[in-house]
Amino acid sequence: MAVGIDLDGRRDVLGLWMGPTGGEGAKQWMNMLTELRNRGVADVCIVCCDGLKGLPDAIGAIWPLATVQTCVVHLVRNSLRYASKKYWSKITGQLRDVYTAPTVAAAEARFAEFTAQWRGLYPAMIQMWENAWGEFTPFLSFPPEIRRLIYTTNGIESLNARFRQATRRRGHFPNEQAAMKVLYLTVLERRPNRANPTGQIAGWKAILNTLSMTYGDRLGIN
Repeated sequence: MAVGIDLDGRRDVLGLWMGPTGGEGAKQWMNMLTELRNRGVADVCIVCCDGLKGLPDAIGAIWPLATVQTCVVHLVRNSLRYASKKYWSKITGQLRDVYTAPTVAAAEARFAEFTAQWRGLYPAMIQMWENAWGEFTPFLSFPPEIRRLIYTTNGIESLNARFRQATRRRGHFPNEQAAMKVLYLTVLERRPNRANPTGQIAGWKAILNTLSMTYGDRLGIN
């Protein structure tokens, strides 16, 4: 699934794709992103994804100027795979100091402290962060209201949870098209007091002003 925000501050689901488990790969990502471009997504400023193999390269091929942002929540969650549960609270607290740092330099300083404490015990965890650092830091260049829009793919995960709930209630589907119709109706469903996959972003004018200062003519605002 791909979710985007347009220049009017409207969030919408750009595409849904269905395939076999394990079918995600560089070629498949290229097909999906090419479809989006052919349907009118001419340029993208920032793409947040969760480290799926081949996806960053596909993004660079379709939208060469796009910045790839690794989902911070996924990075933190993956960190805990390497650590004993008794350290989880401490590790997540220290990582929060890293990803909420006011600047990239401050994040690097906090991460150096984190590394000094944990590299000896969990070297693979530290290496994971070091490998992802270039795609972790882009959102740190923005103020908090923009950071909240681009640092995680939780919105997609939330909608996927709704998809699972909607399809589980219906059991067997006669074909793929029938299942896709249910997913489409789920996207359109509005839930009160819940985050919905479509709709207007709050405080968009201030956000657009900051984006304009960063991306200038690419936004095509005259």
